[in-house]
Amino acid sequence: MISVEDLRVRFGEVEAVKGVSFAVSQGGSFGIVGESGSGKSTVLRALAGLNPDWTGRMSVAGRPLAAKRDRAFFRRVQMVFQDPYGSLHPRQTVDRALSEPLLVHGIGDADARILRALSEVALPATARFRYPHQLSGGQRQRVAIARALMAEPEILLLDEPTSALDVSVQAEVLNLLADLQARRGLTYVMVSHNLPVVAHLCPWIGVMQGGLMVETLSAIDLRAGRTRHPHTTALRALSTELEEA
Repeated sequence: MISVEDLRVRFGEVEAVKGVSFAVSQGGSFGIVGESGSGKSTVLRALAGLNPDWTGRMSVAGRPLAAKRDRAFFRRVQMVFQDPYGSLHPRQTVDRALSEPLLVHGIGDADARILRALSEVALPATARFRYPHQLSGGQRQRVAIARALMAEPEILLLDEPTSALDVSVQAEVLNLLADLQARRGLTYVMVSHNLPVVAHLCPWIGVMQGGLMVETLSAIDLRAGRTRHPHTTALRALSTELEEA
């Protein structure tokens, strides 16, 4: 479903992403982990079409991606951002946030779709006319996920979707994402600095350091400590919860 080959991204004289390659099968999940500044979010933004200054080859469902994307791409590929409060307009109700993708893509039957989306992310119908400040952090992220689903995408790009949430709420959101993937056959690329979070959702993981993807390994090998690169080994040593993830 997703192919990335020799992706490079520069910001002036700085090469933030240095020849990254990976692939994700349809209905699969691929996680990218690394410290702040490793280039992981830059990879996601280039794939999402939010950063047009890249070189290399990227394709979705066999179709090569150009710097400028058409509306069909943005219906097929949606992104969920790190901060659920910052990604929702503070003066717009949940109803308005969920209606907007339908208007952009010319999709009708708004009432039924909004109610179905709220149900899918386990929010009550009464949340429809609330504002972001009236919701908890976990509820706001559920709204952000529901908004991403409104255009019925095939791919979700997840940029640290649980890092702003309490640990107990993180687990709820991760389980929700797993349920949605199973139900809808979604393909995920997830970026995080948290190894246990990524290992919970993604069977395959790429580890980034200094703009390079230094290792790709399975979540099973990661849990078992079968790492090859010293940076992966160091990250794993810092993740005391990994064995239980």
